[in-house]
Amino acid sequence: MTKFQTPEQFAALNQANLEALMSLANSAMARAERLAELNLNTVRSVLEDSVATTRKLAEIKDPQQFASLQGELTKPMIDKAVAYARSVQEIATEGQQEVSSLFEKQIAEVNKRFHDMLEQAAKQAPAGSEGVFEAVKSAMSTANSLYENASKAARQAAEVAEANMSAATEATVKAVAAAGKTVGKK
Repeated sequence: MTKFQTPEQFAALNQANLEALMSLANSAMARAERLAELNLNTVRSVLEDSVATTRKLAEIKDPQQFASLQGELTKPMIDKAVAYARSVQEIATEGQQEVSSLFEKQIAEVNKRFHDMLEQAAKQAPAGSEGVFEAVKSAMSTANSLYENASKAARQAAEVAEANMSAATEATVKAVAAAGKTVGKK
């Protein structure tokens, strides 16, 4: 009986998996740090804006100034909220792409090992068993094709969702800006 996995190959595979896991963990920590920094900066900015807004509100003397100030303050708040949402989305997208890439590499490696193992088994199989190995290879090819198509569809769906979110964000910004202009005119 032939061994398809030597102890050295098994150890190398485990080491490669450990390194991939550590890389993923380090990257996740870096994204968590970026997100924490983004949140801290956002809280700081909101606090500063709140103080400035409170000062401006204290200086208002008539309703027209209030309406004008409302329109003036709304757009920067919306712009900052949109920038925050985009930054969070960017961080999340990077993480998703990294996990997908790692998963795809792992799938490719498993497929390669399985193919190599199948080739080795085919060489040692009795005559007349070629059809079985061809059927397994065909099934493997079909499964890989299905996986690639599903993966491609998932990437396209993510791109469409991101584009839709960007379009909705832009529409919201424009609507708020238009509403601010209308409020300022009254």
